[in-house]
Amino acid sequence: MVDKECVVQEILKHKIIAIVRGIYGEKCVKLAQALHEGGVNLLEVTFDQSNPQSPQETADTLQQLGRVLGGKMLFGTGTVLSAQQVDISTNAGAQFIISPNTDESVIAQTLKHGLVSIPGAMTPSEIVKAHNLGADFVKLFPAAQLGFDYVKSVRAAINHVKLLATGGVDRDNIAGFLKLGMVGAGVGSNLCSKTLVNEGRFDEITATAKAYVAALENDK
Repeated sequence: MVDKECVVQEILKHKIIAIVRGIYGEKCVKLAQALHEGGVNLLEVTFDQSNPQSPQETADTLQQLGRVLGGKMLFGTGTVLSAQQVDISTNAGAQFIISPNTDESVIAQTLKHGLVSIPGAMTPSEIVKAHNLGADFVKLFPAAQLGFDYVKSVRAAINHVKLLATGGVDRDNIAGFLKLGMVGAGVGSNLCSKTLVNEGRFDEITATAKAYVAALENDK
């Protein structure tokens, strides 16, 4: 049983969710260990909608992560587009569910299972709709393409929703998003480099994770 409030508080505390795409099994475990050593303790394993094997690979990887690092990190799934994928995630031990869009059935199924709901939204209408449907956080996507001015304007009117910046977030802009009132950020290939993983350069991933954490600490 997931302690939902604890997961919410951990996301608010650690702020950075590492987004892992196309990396499964032992490689993903080694990546997670490298991120943890660098101070990043939240990890999202995404579904690849174009890969028929992805649901099973994602579930197997999530279970493996939980066995090895379950007491040290929190894990969830991303690019969740259906209630069925929520069920798969739940059975594999996910603690949070992240989507690129706002889908009522996905949010409802997430809440039914007692997991933290993080749907994606871009417009003010989508953000408020997601919040009203019960989302715990709303992922502003694509954040970097929308830019700081957009975020500032949205936050001026919608300041009661816990927003996470995702899409193009890097070491140079992550602190800026948080200064504008975002409560955290999802970081993909800028942090979880598939090339570095495939070449076994996990020390470089740890160093990058430390740099992201430092960027937040230095701007407090």
